Amino acid sequence: MSIPDAVPRSQRGMALLVSLVFLLLLTLIGLSSMQSATLQEKMATSVSLRNQSFQNAEAALRMGENAVQLSTYTLAVCSGTIQCAPPAESTLMTGAGFNTTSGVTWIAAGSGFYGVQNIGTTLNAVNVPSNTSATLYRVTAVAIVGNNVRSVVESIYAKY
Repeated sequence: MSIPDAVPRSQRGMALLVSLVFLLLLTLIGLSSMQSATLQEKMATSVSLRNQSFQNAEAALRMGENAVQLSTYTLAVCSGTIQCAPPAESTLMTGAGFNTTSGVTWIAAGSGFYGVQNIGTTLNAVNVPSNTSATLYRVTAVAIVGNNVRSVVESIYAKY
């Protein structure tokens, strides 16, 4: 009796079937890993763009605050509810220019742009000596990175 005859006929080809099943499982695991890696890459890119947009908006905000800080800086007090409210167009604008609704002039600053509103004076501003009036300026900065990553930051600057 030779060795090939010792293997029962019902067992022939079983190794091929088991190998194909393992190959199918390894292929599914590989595809799942590729999809996961692609998703992680997209998320990392999104976080990076969001961070870059925020940093650009912060830089533009600081430029706006520096402009307001100058002793020669003047701006008329806003008039009316719409012009004294935070500028709604900051979520839509794509560049510098004048907005007729809010009365804000948007100024290009680095990779973003900023707008300033004079929202009036107060006697009780934080970090201002008592009985000293301070003019309050709302500085709003916007930065857009890529096609749709937008950051809007805002500060109130008290000048006395």
